[in-house]
Amino acid sequence: MPGQAVDVTLKGRPVTLIGDSIIVGQKAPHFVVCDHDLMSVPFCSLGRGPFVISSVISLDTEVCDREARRFNKEAAALDPDLGIIVISMDLPFAQKRWCGAAGIDQVHVYSDHRDASFGTSYGVLIRDLRLLARACFVVDVRGIICHKEIVSEVTDEPDYEALFEAVRQLAGGARRA
Repeated sequence: MPGQAVDVTLKGRPVTLIGDSIIVGQKAPHFVVCDHDLMSVPFCSLGRGPFVISSVISLDTEVCDREARRFNKEAAALDPDLGIIVISMDLPFAQKRWCGAAGIDQVHVYSDHRDASFGTSYGVLIRDLRLLARACFVVDVRGIICHKEIVSEVTDEPDYEALFEAVRQLAGGARRA
């Protein structure tokens, strides 16, 4: 897995992302994550989509907590067929505890701790920390990446306006192709 030429920092310090570089228009790569019961969940088992996939460094950080809660809140106003997935390297037990405490019921939270399958398939694995960079991907019903954002400073939130605009465009008819 070669390092990528993506300029990402964590608290101002450059980090190296490893894995495959994703481009808008390509087929969404396969990955396998863990659910709260430690069961393997392949991406293909999650249904046809569309999906928002968000990777965060840890749900136990302020920014990641705020981002996941926002997705949970926004889910009610979005297309009911839209799956919103949040992935971190947190252990499934910690994720389950956090989801219960935060009242998360509209977002699916998965762990990539076992194999870093998502992180390497989507090019967001931080090499030296074995954590995921903050990133968002929108995948349409054909399984095509139609929006990508790797946040340049991991402690910043994503561009929600651009993300939700990509989701609205899917709902505008392009996603049922």
